[in-house]
Amino acid sequence: MDQKILSLPRLNQLNPTLESTALKLMEEAGELAQCIGKFRGLSGEAIRLDETMVVEEIAKELLDVAQTAVTMMFVMEDQFGIDVEKMVQQHVEKLYRKGYLTDLRKIEENC
Repeated sequence: MDQKILSLPRLNQLNPTLESTALKLMEEAGELAQCIGKFRGLSGEAIRLDETMVVEEIAKELLDVAQTAVTMMFVMEDQFGIDVEKMVQQHVEKLYRKGYLTDLRKIEENC
C-alpha cells in the first residue's frame, strides 16, 4: 500500500478554538480552490506560469489546508480529549470497510 506520512508541527503563539480553526480551514480550502481555478484558466485570466510552478503553488495551498487540519486535531485533543491516533485507526478501518483499501493487514503493519 502506498502511504504518505505527513508530520506537521503545533503552531506557536495561537489560541485556536474549534470554531476559529474550522473557519480557517474553510478559508484555506477556498484559497486552494481559487488557486486551482486561477492557474487552470477557469477564472478567465491568462496563465503566466509554467506547469511546474502551477503545481507547486497548488501544493503550497494544499499544505496550508493540511496544517490547519492538524491544528484542528490539536484543538480536539486539548479541548475535548479526543485520541487522534485512535480516531485515525478507526478512519482507516472505515476506508477498508467501504472498499477504498483492500488489505487492512498491510495498513496495520505500517501504522
